Amino acid sequence: MGWAARFLTAVSFLAAGVLFAPDALLGGSGRSGAGVAAARLAHVLCFATAWGAALWVTFIGGIVMFKYLPRHQFGSLQGKMFPAYFMLISVCSAISVAAFAYLHPWKTASTIERYQLGFLISALGFDLSNLLVFTPMTTEMMMKRHKIEKDLGIGSEVGFSKNTEVAKTSPALAAMNKKFGMIHGLSSLANIMAFGSLAMHSWYLASKLQM
Repeated sequence: MGWAARFLTAVSFLAAGVLFAPDALLGGSGRSGAGVAAARLAHVLCFATAWGAALWVTFIGGIVMFKYLPRHQFGSLQGKMFPAYFMLISVCSAISVAAFAYLHPWKTASTIERYQLGFLISALGFDLSNLLVFTPMTTEMMMKRHKIEKDLGIGSEVGFSKNTEVAKTSPALAAMNKKFGMIHGLSSLANIMAFGSLAMHSWYLASKLQM
């Protein structure tokens, strides 16, 4: 499906939503009602996108690719995918922060609402740290490690890595493993912290649902 078809599909669903549930998007009478409704819609859609993307990449997509792709191919794909992934969830988190702050101004917000804004800002901060700092560093070190591994004749295996065994006799690979492991660990930690912050907000949203 091309981009034009995808765009038309999205617009069609938006039009259907306005037709069958106009109050959800247009709000009540007046500009303020429409503004609140639009902010709610933006917040829910962007939060859901960030949450779903984080869940898939962290717990499903990455694990499946690791199990079935040659290790260097898996790493190269991650190097291309992660910048797009962190860009997506950073933008979505930023919109969620802005929409939630608009709906719950700090001066009039309750303690719980202030905590929720803090969780959303934390998620954005962790995502930006990965986008701007950890992911570029991780990708650069990964490519350097790939070069060392290719010279040593490893990296084409699927799943289980020969890296640890070969590193025992290769000081260069052992040193690169140490550097890569540290930066990759920080990147993974930031990603998990962002996911946890979004999880805290999901519980808050669930408490507001009336079903």
